[in-house]
Amino acid sequence: MGNSYTGHLQSTRFEEVLHNSIEASLRSNTVVPRPVFTQLYLEAEQRPYSHDGRGDEDEDEEDGSDSNTPPIPYQMRPPPDGSCTTDGFCQAGKDLRLSSMATESLEVAPGFLLVGAKSPSMPDHILVCAVDQRFLPDECGRNALLGFSGNCMGCGEKGFRYFTEFADHINLKLTTQPKKQKHLKYHLLRNAQGILVKGPPICWKGIGKIAQEFLVNKDTILHFMRMGILLYKRIASNGWMFSATFLLILLTSCRHKGWSPESSAPTEVTPRPAPNSTTNGTKSVVPTTLSWASCSARLFVCVFLSVGHGTLPHLCGNLGDVLVSGLLQKCYLNSQNLPRVYEQYGTAPIQPISTEMLILLTVYYLVQLAPDQAPLMEDLEQIFMRSWRESHLTEIRQYQQTHAQIAPPLPCLAQPLTPSQLPWLAKLATSSCGEGVLVLDTAPSLAEALEETFHRLVDGRLSQTNYVVIICMNRSQEIESCVVVTGKHQTRALAESLLSPSDCVREIVHELIEPTGDSPKAKCSEYYVEWHEIRPIQLAVARKLLSHVCAIADSSTQNLDLGSFDKVEFLICVPPSEVTFHQVVLHLWNSGLLRELGLDQDCLSVKEAEQYVVKLNQSAVGKINSLIQKSKMNPYTLFILVHDHAHWDISSGQCSGGDSSLGLVDSLLNCRQIRDASNILTLHVTSFPFTLQTQYTRISPYNEIHWPSGFNNDVDLYHEKTKYFGVSELLETTRSGSGLPLLRYDSSFESMAAALEERLPKLHSAVIRTHVLIQHYSLALMVTAGGQALQALQKHISVETLEMVQCLLNTSQRCPSRHGHMLLLRIPSPALAAFAHQRLCHVRNRLGLHKQFEVILGDPCSALTVGKHFLDQLRVWLKILDPDWAPLTYLELEALPCILILTGMDPLGESLPRSLKYCDLRVISCWSLQRTTLEQELGLAAYLLKTKQDGQHGPHARCDLSESDPEKLSSTDNEDEEVVVDGQYCKTRTHERILSRDSSISLLSFNTSLNNELPKLGNQASPAGTQLPQSDWTPLDPDKQPNQRRQSKSTSSGSSSTRASPLRQSCSWARNLSRPPVVLLPKAVYDLITTVDSSGLPKSTSFLPHSAVEWVSSFRPLLSKMMTCTEQSLYYRQWTVPKPHHMDSSNRAEGRPDNFHPRKLLLSGPPQVGKTGAYLQFLGILSRMLIRLMEVDIYDEEDINCSDHWFRFQSKLVALLCFWMPFDYIIHDPKYEDISTVYSPDFTPNSNDGNSRRQEDVYLHRRTARIKLSKYAAYNTYHHCEQCHQYMGFNPQYQSTLHAFTFSHLLLGEEIQLYFIIPKSKEHHFSFSQSGGQLESMRLPLTSDWNPDAIKSPIFTPTTGRHEHGLFNLYHAMEGAAHLHILVIKEYEMAVYKKYWPNHIMLVLPTIFNGAGIGAAHFLIKELSYHNLELERSRRVEHGSRPQDVWPFIILADDSCVMWNSVDVDPKRWTERNVSLKQVLQHMESSPNITQYGLCGMRKWSSRGGGAGQQKDPFSRGHLHDFLLLNVDLTQNVQYNQNRFTCDDVDFNLRAHSAGLLICRFNNFSVMKKQIAIGGYGTFIIKTKMTDVPTTIQPTQYICAPDSKHLFLATPAQLLLEKYLQHTSHRLFPLSAQNYSHPVLSVDCYLNLGPEVTVCFVSSRPHSINFSTTGLLFSGLLLYFCDSFVTPGFLKKFQFLKGATLCVICPNRSSLRQTVVRLELEEEWRFRLSDEFQTANAKEDQPLFFLTGKHI
Repeated sequence: MGNSYTGHLQSTRFEEVLHNSIEASLRSNTVVPRPVFTQLYLEAEQRPYSHDGRGDEDEDEEDGSDSNTPPIPYQMRPPPDGSCTTDGFCQAGKDLRLSSMATESLEVAPGFLLVGAKSPSMPDHILVCAVDQRFLPDECGRNALLGFSGNCMGCGEKGFRYFTEFADHINLKLTTQPKKQKHLKYHLLRNAQGILVKGPPICWKGIGKIAQEFLVNKDTILHFMRMGILLYKRIASNGWMFSATFLLILLTSCRHKGWSPESSAPTEVTPRPAPNSTTNGTKSVVPTTLSWASCSARLFVCVFLSVGHGTLPHLCGNLGDVLVSGLLQKCYLNSQNLPRVYEQYGTAPIQPISTEMLILLTVYYLVQLAPDQAPLMEDLEQIFMRSWRESHLTEIRQYQQTHAQIAPPLPCLAQPLTPSQLPWLAKLATSSCGEGVLVLDTAPSLAEALEETFHRLVDGRLSQTNYVVIICMNRSQEIESCVVVTGKHQTRALAESLLSPSDCVREIVHELIEPTGDSPKAKCSEYYVEWHEIRPIQLAVARKLLSHVCAIADSSTQNLDLGSFDKVEFLICVPPSEVTFHQVVLHLWNSGLLRELGLDQDCLSVKEAEQYVVKLNQSAVGKINSLIQKSKMNPYTLFILVHDHAHWDISSGQCSGGDSSLGLVDSLLNCRQIRDASNILTLHVTSFPFTLQTQYTRISPYNEIHWPSGFNNDVDLYHEKTKYFGVSELLETTRSGSGLPLLRYDSSFESMAAALEERLPKLHSAVIRTHVLIQHYSLALMVTAGGQALQALQKHISVETLEMVQCLLNTSQRCPSRHGHMLLLRIPSPALAAFAHQRLCHVRNRLGLHKQFEVILGDPCSALTVGKHFLDQLRVWLKILDPDWAPLTYLELEALPCILILTGMDPLGESLPRSLKYCDLRVISCWSLQRTTLEQELGLAAYLLKTKQDGQHGPHARCDLSESDPEKLSSTDNEDEEVVVDGQYCKTRTHERILSRDSSISLLSFNTSLNNELPKLGNQASPAGTQLPQSDWTPLDPDKQPNQRRQSKSTSSGSSSTRASPLRQSCSWARNLSRPPVVLLPKAVYDLITTVDSSGLPKSTSFLPHSAVEWVSSFRPLLSKMMTCTEQSLYYRQWTVPKPHHMDSSNRAEGRPDNFHPRKLLLSGPPQVGKTGAYLQFLGILSRMLIRLMEVDIYDEEDINCSDHWFRFQSKLVALLCFWMPFDYIIHDPKYEDISTVYSPDFTPNSNDGNSRRQEDVYLHRRTARIKLSKYAAYNTYHHCEQCHQYMGFNPQYQSTLHAFTFSHLLLGEEIQLYFIIPKSKEHHFSFSQSGGQLESMRLPLTSDWNPDAIKSPIFTPTTGRHEHGLFNLYHAMEGAAHLHILVIKEYEMAVYKKYWPNHIMLVLPTIFNGAGIGAAHFLIKELSYHNLELERSRRVEHGSRPQDVWPFIILADDSCVMWNSVDVDPKRWTERNVSLKQVLQHMESSPNITQYGLCGMRKWSSRGGGAGQQKDPFSRGHLHDFLLLNVDLTQNVQYNQNRFTCDDVDFNLRAHSAGLLICRFNNFSVMKKQIAIGGYGTFIIKTKMTDVPTTIQPTQYICAPDSKHLFLATPAQLLLEKYLQHTSHRLFPLSAQNYSHPVLSVDCYLNLGPEVTVCFVSSRPHSINFSTTGLLFSGLLLYFCDSFVTPGFLKKFQFLKGATLCVICPNRSSLRQTVVRLELEEEWRFRLSDEFQTANAKEDQPLFFLTGKHI
């Protein structure tokens, strides 16, 4: 019960078993033992077949078993209820995995050892167990007792007496009988760090006596095993056992004294004739009879010589049949380089693999190859690497130790392999394979050995030999060796693998000799076309591309300035394929991109859209040059150069060798003009990016965009209606076992092709395979169309070919519109493809099937040709009325029953329609062992499946064998397939059918017999689609056929339920949309891609990526299955380098860490996944983003509080008459919609003008318009261009200095010290003292000065919180004119503003103003400017000027002013145009008598233009906001209120007007304000003193009673007062609410009392201008910080309603009482003690106090 077999040797002595097995293998050619080296040095690969065609057995099967019967299935006992059944855990739920228990402290019972068990369900993990050492073998494999005793190391359960019981407990989940020697694999040991690690394997089989005695003793073996460095495995074959330990010690490396790792040897692998020169006088004669006719094989000689100890002898004679390659020599040389990896870290030298070892390993490798396998240098390199590592495992581990004490290296205990032992061991290795590998060691020289080999080949003595290994000793006693490949299959494979694509074409052309309706009336409602549907994942990829472009622009390198571009243009470069060219043009035309980019006016048809797509041939030179010239002429246009199918033609332009077609991409797209153009961005698009991912690549890894992978479920995020079915999904169907795999090979076809290759060895395999394929298709057409008359021909046709032809003919007959499937026939050679097209058309026409399906030749050099009958069908299906229309792409062949013969050495990006059902790749090259070559052929079958709602069909959906019998899908493998042929079942053994010599039809006789028999078939064949036996046959013409089929009643074409249920669909084409195509491959290719390496990836992924690159080292890690696309990119960037003819070979980084092109992007995705649609979408959203970058949200609001009553007082006056124009008290700026209306006797508010919105709501919901920036716009810090680069000052040479400036002011009561930050480039605007360089003043021009390139007024911009978004770049707005611009900032923001605007002058406010509002900034700007004006007047007087001649104006500009407009004078209509700020200011500064105005400004822009009334007048007097031209001389006595946070401009306007100053608004100019949601003085934060976190506080809590316990707020008192009055004044002044005729009287100030209260402003100053208030009753009185000008007599001039409210505001309680007394307020106003309030500030924060009262 699992314990009957132990570690004891069997009764037969080991020596007898060994000798008997060797004798048996020498006598028999049928039995092939398992090779030794496979278990030692190869990864655990899944090799499908061995020498005899059987699959390899599990290497872990019991070796001692004498039975060859299959293992008996084992049924595990059901686990106890509630127990754990998780892999890696015991039934008690405890973790047993070594990775989890490595660091745990484990208690092992005495006499027990820790061992590792392997579970089939967890091949990557080892389970920790404790087993009684009595039941385990010793180091020699002996002395193990029968039975079992073990303990569980997880839960601690002990006493398991049967291994079966123990296996159930630790959840091994076995399918075969549990055996301890099969599942207990390794000893577990503690390393130096105390971590439990895997030790040496358990030696269950023992070591033979002969092995112990041959060059090694027992003590040596035991020592190695104790050190844990022997990989001990057994081999079970032919009944004898062989110890891997013996072989390992035998092959321990001891470098031959003649081999030097530094030696060099030629490594070229291109075929070349044998050398004619000789250096040692030896000569080898190739017999003249060695030809194709005599030996039926072409020799492929791989020469290996120890460098400096022999050369290839001189060959003479028939040299045309001998090829010499350096592949093996290069492989050997690479194996010597691995020790350098350790030597470069300062370690002691490690010996490379010896010459004898290399030769012996090569022999073992050749022995294990199957008869139909060709040797791969990649496999051999892996063998050498594993052998070297295991031989030096001890030394390598010592070099990897991190602790200080390193043990001394062990001496080489095993004796090295000597030259005298090599031939004997090599022959011993070949004894198991019969005559497959022959070792010649008797010749004294290499020349004589080669001559002997040639004679044996001519005499026919090597007919069963595939490889001849020559080993000889020269006169210097040094080994010379050579491998001669003589096998027909291997010779052909190796020879063809060395041919370049161009050489292959020439070879085939040289060898090839050529021998001598109406549209259907019925319609299919299930047909629909979705070529141009954009999928969510394509949009996602387009956005990823855009984000990478933005990342380039945002980087500090400034390689791409997106802000300077206002337009996108593009050019798409495709390979020189007519179909690909028109395919991209079609996608472009239907994508809407041309319309979106504004190019549709020049492109009115698809033909005109071709100007944006170019084929990469000589015609592309002119278009590329034109694009370069356009990029120079249009610096503000971003040109996108899309390089589609970028892995095609990666040849260097310098190595084209006169071939104009090679290196064209390099010379065009990598030229200096494109590389240096800052407005050209190159996007490379490919399905195989690893051709461009080398150490010298031009593309940064950060600029790679990879298609979302289904491996990590990225695709599920996009809610796709389709599912991509690619190469990995095809391979998965070969492993799933859920049905017939979609990836297959045709064994019958392979047998027929192999038979002809035997008879015609001189023909290229592609020629032979193509002729056989044409024969199969021709006969299948005859059988399908001929019915019973030609059933005898079925034995000459493979089942796969017959299935495809039947499906092609039958399915279209079921659809009323004759929709059918496409069969893709891939023939790379154009000459063979033309021949196949001719023959198939001939057979089809002779059979009368010319209206059933079309045969189309897909040549990349020519357009498609489709017959008239099928053209009419396509026009009807696609609803095309143009009679001259013809399909230009394969996509337009949707649902057309056809055979598409696709030619060309490589696919060039052609997309195939969804009607593709079969992809026949049986003729592709079997020996193009590069990853790109294999995967791009398989990529033709990539497919987008329609997802199913019912989940019936998924990625592993089974496909129909025959459309005539959909029930026949029960078969799950290829062994027994029942295929319907004309209604009868034909049961075949697919994998065992071998065409006999008698039944094969030769190519020569086939042509003759086919031509002779076709005329006889006219009246004998029966229709294939009717399924009815008929004796007479007529051609399948739909017009002549009786209606033998029922017409299906289909639902509407747009119905999803129709497509979701295959049983309801009569159209096979519609039903097939959810089924991927079936792919047929050559068996050699099938074996390669279905073989999985140790990482779980197909073996093809480890191949060289492309023939133009090479590996950096043979000793490299393998790709991992868990690697992402990014990790694969980094892998290839590390391990591959371009060859000299690669276009990136000249891109070596010279003294820099990289040499990446900053404007190159790489988009990679699997074939046929939709990359074209993705990058077209990218171009569209890139254009939209550039437009969005050039657009801003402008406030677009109409003026408020407009009344016709006011406009009748307006006159169309010039500026000189503004003196007599009335002042408009009403506020019209829409941003002040929620403030108190200023009373004017001439204004009557509208009854429906209810201003009830809160300020926050107004701010969030203000109307904006999206406006494109003009060339005169102001910009923020994100704008970069060459013109304003110096203006911005992003250069280290721009340094700033800090200057203090002090002046005094009476209102502040002390001196004010300000700081100027002045860049070196702006110091000319200031005057400094000559002694210490002290700042004296800011220079001002004279009024009479005039400079067309300068602005006289200094511009002050107060700003806060907008260091990134403030519009401070006025270079373009000023048209580059000289101007003085000063940013007024708060002290705590000085550093950040200086960082973003290093070349701007900054005025830093004092520290006490850090928490102040906009009023403080305006106050200091104005007072500083007046003080500076006085200083400048004094300075100018010293130079002879008058004081009044100094220019007195400054500009106060908001930081959101973005553009300025001017009204065109046109009496008929109001039109505005964008103008520069320079033009506006120069116009205002040059206005007559401008110095007599106190304040000038302009209106705010609105899309409604001037509106009606006042805005049509060129000038008006009223409130000015946002952009002011301020006369600091005339406004000397009118100051801004430094305490104000809101409405300070309204307050200043009213006081300036009352002071008699002229305020003029230029209505012909308007300013546009950008909506900036970040920062600004309008952002208020109210928080408590207890926490810094803003909290929700009601406005009623902004005030409190004096001396009360209240929650104090950490907010300025003035701000609390203004906010309180804004939100609660309708309760404070109840008589004023909604009562315009009874406003609140406000003396000398304007405060916002909320939108429901009207404020009447009056000035108490003598000679001030106030309108008459006679007869006006006020509902309240507001006294704010009133000064001495306010007297009791002044207040008695005004009349108040009874019950009117008084509010007196003062800075403290004492001044409040003094004000009440001084103004005698108690005479007319009643006060209560409870009517006194203060703002909710602590005493140290200086709260404001106010008192309220009622009028008596």
